[in-house]
Amino acid sequence: MELRLIRDQALICEVTDDSSTAPHLRRADDTDEGGRGLYITAQLTDRWGVRPAPRGKTIWAEQPIPTTAPDPVHAHQPWHDPD
Repeated sequence: MELRLIRDQALICEVTDDSSTAPHLRRADDTDEGGRGLYITAQLTDRWGVRPAPRGKTIWAEQPIPTTAPDPVHAHQPWHDPD
């Protein structure tokens, strides 16, 4: 398995595995051991997809990168003693 993060116009996360089996978007039953990954990915990302890889497949997901600066009040500031 291979994981790749790409920062471009958006943040893209790619996961490649050796299986050529196409994943299916479905809601898993409470007793299922698996089947939740693609459903969760679809809920949390703007875009996602699957493409063939040289060996297996790559599932990718895309999230926008926020353009606003962090709130300075909530940003971590190291403690400083002025004396």
